[in-house]
Amino acid sequence: MSDKSPSTVSEATETATASTIVPPRLIRSISSNQDELECSLHYLPKPLMREFSHVFNDSYLRFQDNDTDMDVDGRNSDLRLLAIPTNQKAREDLVAVGDHIEAEKDRLLNVFMEFGKHICQTLQSKGYWADYIDPCSGLPMISLNCNKVYSEVDGMECLLNYKAYNAGFCKILTHPKWGSAVYPATIFAHAPPDVVRELIESLPDGSTSN
Repeated sequence: MSDKSPSTVSEATETATASTIVPPRLIRSISSNQDELECSLHYLPKPLMREFSHVFNDSYLRFQDNDTDMDVDGRNSDLRLLAIPTNQKAREDLVAVGDHIEAEKDRLLNVFMEFGKHICQTLQSKGYWADYIDPCSGLPMISLNCNKVYSEVDGMECLLNYKAYNAGFCKILTHPKWGSAVYPATIFAHAPPDVVRELIESLPDGSTSN
């Protein structure tokens, strides 16, 4: 029997796509009970494969780990490219401008950077490639010699079916519950889906009031 409320199940169904392994749920940040991220897990769908290849090239194939290479139990036979999109509810509408908006973006950036580093280090310690996108530049944080920018808005549209609109030369993401008060950022991994699923599902639940 599921311990999810009907509303939670309904919301997960609405944002689930064919690529979804773990549907979106709120989790607490690594170091603060006050900060939360919406997090989900997906197979990397074909529409994102080309962009992933442009951004990361073949860095995930060059990742080496002695323990992984020596594995004889078949745990690497199910290596897949995976995406872990995260969204944070901002305290301000991020379409606006001003010092208070920049301060809020800095806060959200720090929360994601800590979370992305934790997830990637955990997967790397198990012998798997992982990297996360710097929301400020759109570039990978770990992989070297990568200079192509990843589009968070396009990624969220593809992975979660979230909507976006054009405002001048910018494309603005809208969250189904938070509108444009949302801060998207993504982690990628080349690992067995069950390993990453276990990691994601082990993360502490956030509140249910957002």
